[in-house]
Amino acid sequence: MTERVHIIGAGLAGSEAAMALAERGVPVRLYEMRPRKTTPAHSTDRFAELVCSNSLGGEARTNAKGLLQAELRAAGSLVMAAAEAARLPAGGALAVDREVFSGFITERIEAHPRIEVVRAEVAELPRERPLILATGPLTSDALAEDLRARLGEPFLSFYDAAAPVVLGESIDMEVCYRAGRYGQDADYINCPMTEEEYRRFYRAIAEARRHTPHDWEQLEFFEGCMPIEELARRGYQTPLFGPLKPVGLLDPRTGERPFAVVQLRQEDREGRMWSLVGFQTGLKWGDQKQVVRLIPGLEQAEIVRYGVMHRNTYLNAPRVLSERLELKKLPGVFVAGVLAGVEGYLESAATGWLAALQAGALARGRAAPGPPPPESMLGGLVRFLAGANPNDFQPMNANWGLVPGLPGRMPKREKRARMFERGLQAFTVWLARVDVSAR
Repeated sequence: MTERVHIIGAGLAGSEAAMALAERGVPVRLYEMRPRKTTPAHSTDRFAELVCSNSLGGEARTNAKGLLQAELRAAGSLVMAAAEAARLPAGGALAVDREVFSGFITERIEAHPRIEVVRAEVAELPRERPLILATGPLTSDALAEDLRARLGEPFLSFYDAAAPVVLGESIDMEVCYRAGRYGQDADYINCPMTEEEYRRFYRAIAEARRHTPHDWEQLEFFEGCMPIEELARRGYQTPLFGPLKPVGLLDPRTGERPFAVVQLRQEDREGRMWSLVGFQTGLKWGDQKQVVRLIPGLEQAEIVRYGVMHRNTYLNAPRVLSERLELKKLPGVFVAGVLAGVEGYLESAATGWLAALQAGALARGRAAPGPPPPESMLGGLVRFLAGANPNDFQPMNANWGLVPGLPGRMPKREKRARMFERGLQAFTVWLARVDVSAR
């Protein structure tokens, strides 16, 4: 007899886990506290709602996230199917219409006969096993406290921030221009700045009012999602080497490179909304408006969603998790997504799928398959979670440093492409061997 698997949280990790199990014949009870209890970062009651960025990373065969995408496609990922259904133009990146994306996933899950959805907050760990914790970066205080008491380990937290979104029709295209870096597809709108305009913009950020945390909140940012005001605090030149770098973005009307460039990325399928690339922020909303309107071409910009800052909660994975994403002190309890110590939507979905594979084996009374091979991106990621330095652990996203290198000297693009092929082949061979419940 196959046991039911309980999953807490219907973000990308929980949704991916639920569908992976259900499609393999394992019944699922999926708990989601929204809309009964909301969070500062969510605005709907849909599953897999994207709140920070609409990009799932670059798709190129030289890109680390591209390899993770390919591995998920090979595994029959729900998230990747939703991404294809909601795809938006974004150069070499996989970007999606957020409403279409979450709507696709919600509809598929709610319609599946093996998935029971329970709309309620879970304040403490259920006794039933197997159990998957996929509560995301905003795990409820009650559940976090119960988990803390059971593990006897302190939680870690960092601050995440979302970028403002502006109405497309309010962008002045007499000032801005469409272009991609180094002549790539012109999927971005670019707002060029002179040195004087940048100086005025930088001064406004420096003087703007910021989110003031409570005494118990510790400002500990993840480097891959750094607020623009924090970048500016690090120095006058810092944003120029980050989101405002003008390299490869010649203004076609002048043939010259601006002093700085602010890029806008399409937020929805119709192109009605555009987000400021790299402008995650926790500034007060009134100050955000003033800063945004100092950007050339956005003087009359209508902000349809302000940037927000919120706390992300995650475990000290090297201390508490095995390579199978199972809690060492609580057998049968698996952790996926941001709570497990990964950063990024794609990484959350991937760990959700892997946790489902492990929990599904347990539910069927079979031996757990263990992690994917180290040459694969998912295998490298979970090995990092289990083996990183626990004294200075920070969330990790997909990158080439997670997998073994190749011997010999060769151009970087060729090396990455070969690592891509090697990793995908290793993953598919492993998948065919261990994913017996799919057959």
